[in-house]
Amino acid sequence: MRASDADRDRTADILRDALAEGRIDAEEHSERIDAVYRAKTVAELRPLVQDLPAVRTGPRPHAAGATLEESADGGPSEKLIAVLSSSTRKGRWRIGRRTHAVAVFGSVEIDLTQAVFTQRLTVIEATAVFGNVEVRVPENVTLRGSGSGLLGNFEVASLEAGDPEAPVVVVNGFSVLGNIEARAKRGRRVADLHARMRKHLGG
Repeated sequence: MRASDADRDRTADILRDALAEGRIDAEEHSERIDAVYRAKTVAELRPLVQDLPAVRTGPRPHAAGATLEESADGGPSEKLIAVLSSSTRKGRWRIGRRTHAVAVFGSVEIDLTQAVFTQRLTVIEATAVFGNVEVRVPENVTLRGSGSGLLGNFEVASLEAGDPEAPVVVVNGFSVLGNIEARAKRGRRVADLHARMRKHLGG
């Protein structure tokens, strides 16, 4: 059976818990997580977690004010993976409902300052193992986050937009001897960018 994004996410969650509990070390986690996002079938995923306890069954936290429907992964997801390399997503692009960023001895940069938001809630799931994940957002969106670091850093410079209808970006993550950072880029605003896009399109 072909593996779905949800199948891969569940497998990645089991590996993240196992790493946090000391069942596997950082090197083994990086090898397995790389295999998770390359797996095409469920049969390829099973051996990666068959020696580990199942993932915790409690509900995942979601952004305050967001409904469960908004928090569900109902839209297209994107994966940015950097293993001994770098991966960058910036410029004018349509950000999906959920983005996965994995940096293993590498770096991932996600710049949303010129992105087109087609839904109110955007979730970025970040994992950094001896690597770096950096997220930049416009200064007039709401930015929230939840995560931790094991001999590493997880930092989200939270902000609340004045407009209650502004996009909400939630960064969840876990770093091991790595760094995950999310903050606003001053001088970049969603409204300004939309105005420039209308002009560019002749609207």
